[in-house]
Amino acid sequence: MSEPALRELLEPLHRQAEALDDQSASASHVPYVVVVTRDVVPPEETVPLLRLHTSKGLGDRPGVIDRNHAEGDLAGYHPIEVSTPPAKVYLLVDVERGEEFCNVRPEEATAVVLDRGRSPLTIDEGVALVTQWPEVLEKNKCFMVAGSRRGDRRVPALWISERAPKLGWCWDGNPHTWLGLASAGSRLV
Repeated sequence: MSEPALRELLEPLHRQAEALDDQSASASHVPYVVVVTRDVVPPEETVPLLRLHTSKGLGDRPGVIDRNHAEGDLAGYHPIEVSTPPAKVYLLVDVERGEEFCNVRPEEATAVVLDRGRSPLTIDEGVALVTQWPEVLEKNKCFMVAGSRRGDRRVPALWISERAPKLGWCWDGNPHTWLGLASAGSRLV
């Protein structure tokens, strides 16, 4: 996609994003993220663009998709427990990394998130978050994107491996001391 075409696609979000710009951000909370969905560019192309935040800026190692995701595997993941807008781009608002859910089984963490009126992030949203806010991915403070599932017990997650961001998966019933569950307050088009 050309830059002018991308700008045209994003233009309708401009006013809403400006209204959210005055909110502060931290490694654990981000006011908003611009999500470009897999309808525009698939995760197989966006994950390698991810970089870790380092003390010297962005790291030089590209993001990787875990080898346990077979070729074409990511296409099988679809939003669940999440109402994503029927748009190619949208704003993900009030985003939390969810480190309070480290060492909590994904199925239990998801239930708490939903009870709070929030929703877990999808793969597209997690990749967008790390793309725009690479500092959210920290050692021992990584996160699951449980809003995308493929009909089995696998829960996709973003973590650090060999000094690079990695999109992998974990089992729904297993807690991980270093994986929280990222969530959002709303989505705007």
